Amino acid sequence: MKIKFILFVALVSTLLMSCAKTNPMGTKIKEPFQGSKYESSGRYFRSVGKGDSQDENIAKNKADLQAKKELAQQVQTRMKVVTDQYLAETEVNSGSEVNDKFQTLIREVTNTQIADLRKIGDEKYVSAEGKYTVYIAYEIHKRDMYRFMKRQAKLDAKLNESERKAIEEIIDQELKEVEALGEGE
Repeated sequence: MKIKFILFVALVSTLLMSCAKTNPMGTKIKEPFQGSKYESSGRYFRSVGKGDSQDENIAKNKADLQAKKELAQQVQTRMKVVTDQYLAETEVNSGSEVNDKFQTLIREVTNTQIADLRKIGDEKYVSAEGKYTVYIAYEIHKRDMYRFMKRQAKLDAKLNESERKAIEEIIDQELKEVEALGEGE
């Protein structure tokens, strides 16, 4: 009887230990370019793209496109929040027009050229089946991006003087915040 009880306890213990080791979500995978060095911060917009394909160039292009798309979304999201705050705090007669034109300017800037884009990482893997996986990490210094946007706003013929002034004030406020962080990062 004691042997059956000991065997039963051993079997239950083994089952419990094996169940405890199994994660219902699967095994965690460590991919390249993870951690704070590759995440956006007060001074940088950062992103990582991943591309898979049987063709090496296609995998690289997918990773590049994904990383740049993520950067553009970060810039657009940040500037949308800042614009909304600015328009709420100030009494601009043509607030919705300023907002619309500023969002258009941001889209044009990020769709055509992302200022001072730097590649901070690039890794390529090939599986036994010949499938390529490429990781690319980019960063943009926020200060340089805002300065570029300010120059573009000055050159934009579609903006009237009050819209241009409002947009420049928004960008100047962001520049002050970034420059207040200093060069410590």
